[in-house]
Amino acid sequence: MRTWILTIALAGLIGSSAFGQQQFQKKNFVPTQGDTLRYQVLFPESYSADKKYPLVIFLHGSGERSNDNMLQLKHGSRMFTNPVNMEKHPAIVLFPQCPATETWIGNSLPQRDEKANIDWSQMANTPIAPSLEKVKKLIDFYVANEKVDPRRIYIMGLSMGGMGTFDLVARYPNLFAAAIPICGGVYAPRLKDAAKTVKFRIYHGDADPVVSCSNSRQAYLALKEFGACVTYIEFPGVEHNSWNPAFNQPDFFEWLFKQKRKK
Repeated sequence: MRTWILTIALAGLIGSSAFGQQQFQKKNFVPTQGDTLRYQVLFPESYSADKKYPLVIFLHGSGERSNDNMLQLKHGSRMFTNPVNMEKHPAIVLFPQCPATETWIGNSLPQRDEKANIDWSQMANTPIAPSLEKVKKLIDFYVANEKVDPRRIYIMGLSMGGMGTFDLVARYPNLFAAAIPICGGVYAPRLKDAAKTVKFRIYHGDADPVVSCSNSRQAYLALKEFGACVTYIEFPGVEHNSWNPAFNQPDFFEWLFKQKRKK
């Protein structure tokens, strides 16, 4: 039998403890004894037991790996605490943190050539990374214990987190309504099942020297071939910080929160 332990608060008290607040809260999720995932959570300003809310998961990049349960908020968190966004798009938002010695996609980050291209075929059949598996269990925990709309679960991430976003939707294509991978990549044939159920928006800078935009282009072309609802937005002259112009897209939140998974 699975035992999930949430330190700091019992499941039924998570939402009420956040009532009326506009800031992320530090939490520890312990899916099994001695196994901890550090994360922060943001609840809607007026969290109500009479409603169901979208659940958003944000996966940070390799530079935010740590055990401080803070650095993962460096990019993206301010979008969600913006009072206008909170009012228009109330949601439960999770920012998990990958430990410094791990990655979202395996034992180590994939090797890149001199042009920052990645041979994703080397990761065609790799098992789920331990940290990402804990993220999946955290999602399950919130779906089971909080007021989550199961048809409106969204995932996004940047760089290593963009790779983790692709990886998780490939493994669980029937869980997510929408995915926003930013400057990431994946072994594209793995997306065939997700193409049937998940809507995608992919972002990348065409001058990225760390993760080449060819990685996102390959994913986009494969998703199109599989019949997915997918948009690819590439920023001319932008290097490995394409999350900044992506977050500033005027319809970034509008597009995300209107997506709904079919029953």
